[in-house]
Amino acid sequence: MKRRESLQKIVVGGATLFFMPALLTRCQKDPADGNNNPPPPGSSIKLDMDTTSYSSLKDPGGFVVVQGIIVANTGSGYVALASTCTHNGCTIGYSLASNNFPCPCHGSVFSTTGSVVNGPATTAVKSYMVTLAGDILTVNL
Repeated sequence: MKRRESLQKIVVGGATLFFMPALLTRCQKDPADGNNNPPPPGSSIKLDMDTTSYSSLKDPGGFVVVQGIIVANTGSGYVALASTCTHNGCTIGYSLASNNFPCPCHGSVFSTTGSVVNGPATTAVKSYMVTLAGDILTVNL
């Protein structure tokens, strides 16, 4: 083998080793952080908007993800959905401008009721009833 061919193989091999992990993990699910599992059905989650953790919910467009559920202030009320995209398991966000829940991984979009607005997801995300009493939001599961 000539010196030039050897150097080319080393460069190509090194580049492969450098970029391959990033390519393989790009479309994986979000890592579990211990706070992504919703409580059992029939229970509830209480969010005190007077605490710094949930104070963003006082403003339209504010949202939080807690125990696998995304809770958002739509400006006309509060919405709670399962936070995991049904396509590939990424965590969805909330867009006040579009009043929907986009997934940053592959472009799926869910309505405020959880139905699929835009794929590649084909299955809706679960929605939950939210009630407000003072500054306490309760998500009923």
